[in-house]
Order: sequence, then C-alpha cells, then structure tokens
Amino acid sequence: MANPPMDVAQLAARDAAQAARLLSDVRAARLTGQRPRLAPRPVIDQSWDRMLRSGVDPDHDFRAGLLTREELERRRETSRLRHVLPVLRQGLLSVADASQHIMVVADVDGRVLWREGCTPVLRRADSLGFEPGADWAEDVVGTNGVGTPVVARRPVQVFASEHFVRSHATWTCTGAPITDPRDGRLIGVVDVSGPLESMHPATLAWVDSVAKLAEAGLRERHHRSLERLRVVAAPVLARLGGRAVAVDRDGWTAAVTGMPYTNRVALPKSLSPGCRWLPTLGLCAVEPLAGGWLLRATAEPQPQGATRIVLDLGGPRRRSVTVSGPAGSWTHELSPRHAELLYLLALRPAGRSAAGLAEDVFGDPARTVTVRAEMSRIRRYLGAFLDHRPYRFSADTEVTVLLPDDPRDLLPHSTAPTVAQGRGTAPPDDTQ
Repeated sequence: MANPPMDVAQLAARDAAQAARLLSDVRAARLTGQRPRLAPRPVIDQSWDRMLRSGVDPDHDFRAGLLTREELERRRETSRLRHVLPVLRQGLLSVADASQHIMVVADVDGRVLWREGCTPVLRRADSLGFEPGADWAEDVVGTNGVGTPVVARRPVQVFASEHFVRSHATWTCTGAPITDPRDGRLIGVVDVSGPLESMHPATLAWVDSVAKLAEAGLRERHHRSLERLRVVAAPVLARLGGRAVAVDRDGWTAAVTGMPYTNRVALPKSLSPGCRWLPTLGLCAVEPLAGGWLLRATAEPQPQGATRIVLDLGGPRRRSVTVSGPAGSWTHELSPRHAELLYLLALRPAGRSAAGLAEDVFGDPARTVTVRAEMSRIRRYLGAFLDHRPYRFSADTEVTVLLPDDPRDLLPHSTAPTVAQGRGTAPPDDTQ
C-alpha cells in the first residue's frame, strides 16, 4: 500500500526546519528509487518524474544565458503582463517585502521579466541566478514556483527540498499562472519567493487570489477595448446591407448586423484583408477596422470536399486544432479544457454523450452541465465539424492526433481520469 502524501503546509507551519529535513529525506529516497516514509505531494511527484525523464541534474544547477537587455525590454513591452503590474504590486509587494519575500513575474517561457521586493532576499536570489532575464522553465532549473505552474496550469507552492535541484532547497516559492481572458491562453506566472523559514500555509491562496485579480483587470481592459471598437464600427455597419460583424483581433464581437449575435468568431492565426473562408460564417470579405476587423458574409456556398482536422498535443506548450479543406486552413489555440475534450472525442469516433464525457473528464457522470457549456464553446469554432447527440467529429472529417513522444507528457496539466490512462498513470490527486 502506497504511503500517503505529506501535508507540507501543516508540517512547515509547526516547524519549518523539521519539515525541511523530512522533505530532504523524501527527495533522497525518491531519487534513489527507495520508498520514502511519506510520499511527496502528487503535484511535486509528477514534476520530479518529468525532471528524471528529461535529465535535469538534481545536484548541480544549470543556468541558461540571460536575455540581453534589448530582448528583456522587448518582452516586457510586448507582454500583456505589463498591464497588470500595478495590481500585482499592490496585492503582493508590500506584504512580500515585510515578510522577507520577493515578487517575480515571468512570461509563459519561464523567463523572469520583473523582480522586486526585500533587498537582502534579492541579493540571495542573485546568487541562484534568479534575476531578470533568467530562464526558470521547469525543464531547465527543475521543480520551482515559476516553471512548474506553467506545466501544471495551477497554483503550486514548492517548499525546501520539494525543489528538484539541491541548491534551491533553502527557498520557498509559490507561483500562480495568469491567463489571458480573451482566449484562455497562459501568458505568465506571478511568484512569491523567500527563505524556507518564511513559509506560510496561506501564501498559496494569497498569490492565487492576486493572480485572479490580475486576470479580472485584463478582462475589464478587454471590455473597454471592445466598447471603443463598437463606437468605430456602429456607423460602418449602419450603412451596410446583408450580414456583417465587427470583431477585435481575437474574434470577439463588438457589433453585428443582419445576423444573430455571437460572442466570438473563430479567426485563423494570421488574418489579412481579402476574401477568406471562416468556419462559422463561410466565405467573407475581410476589411480592417481600427482595433479589429469587419467581416462581411457573402452568398457564395461553402466549398465541398474532405476536411482534415489535426489535433496537436505534442508537447506541454502545444495545444491547437488545425482545420484544412477546400476553402483553405486555419488554426485555433486550445484552452486546457478544450484540449481534453477534443482528445477524448478523438479517442471515441463513435461518439460520447455528455454524461460519458463528464465521466471521462471528472470521473462524475452527473457533471453534464459543465460539459455541455464547454462543448457549446467548442462548437463556436468547430460547429461545422462536430455532431452532437452524441458528441463526435463529423463522419466526413479525417482526424489526426499528434501526441508527445513520451505518453507521460500528454496534457500534463490534466487531472481527467481518461487522460491519466492515456499517460499510463493513475489519476492525480487534487492535493496541492
């Protein structure tokens, strides 16, 4: 019978030094293939397994080259994280500084873009190479509060020897992912780090709450930009006949005429003016607007012929669906949940009911409301290629799934039982 996972937060809250010694023993046993007295938490154990498979050296840290000053500034200026820095500073920095912590903001590649906080701790971070421009991706520096949340797609606290690399064992790092509400894509991580003795069990909830405040700020910013586009588009649409819609660069609808309103139109990765086929509108005349596009649907029928769908799940950061057919091709980036659902449909060509998908994703066939809501969102960009009752890919589509070379790297963020079976592992526990 497997040992239960240890409750790091409770142990560290009582005695940080004792918890650190115990974790050191757990780590040593895990790395030598022995059975530890207490099992590491699932989120940490899964990360350690990835590190062992990828060849990260647990006893010697590796430091990738820092970004040049020019590249660091370019990333800062183009990252949407810059818009939420005031929220992150207000929510985290004053407490972090007083409690001997630093705040670190990194992009989706794990590159540190900003770092602020307690001056003595900043100096200690310098000695580990934890500085602006450094690469703290999990497959570079091991399990940590920046790179591991990127892969796990969830808030993660890494205490003492839960860090895979020995030299990081005197630290506690707590990171939470920040996603772009426009498309659900991960844009970066905010992390609070400090000496292991400063660990507090409430830090995880605190950092996650501030990350969600940052996402709310991005959502409000998006709503304001749609309102500006609506003001520009309204007089244009008033002069048009037929079906037309004004959308922003990500396909979110600002205004519509001659057709039912829909929240979002699926757009290809690279859209340019001209005659283009779009999955929910058919053939359209595409014209630029300030801050978006004007899409005018034509009366021409959709080209007929076979359609190929490629579901790319080939790596931790690769989640997309590409549709190719007589009218051209387009690619859509997938949220973690949509990647799970499309993978499950690809596994079952005959189709799956809402209750069946709920069982596959949550292990609970009663959660059909959530499944139906997500499938409704998927049908906004794949509606022509998905049937329902049961849910399945249309019979005239050819579906190809690109999987990672190692099955254990399949959708590493996913806790869905059927995905875990595809990885050849037991479903992970929700314990942080």
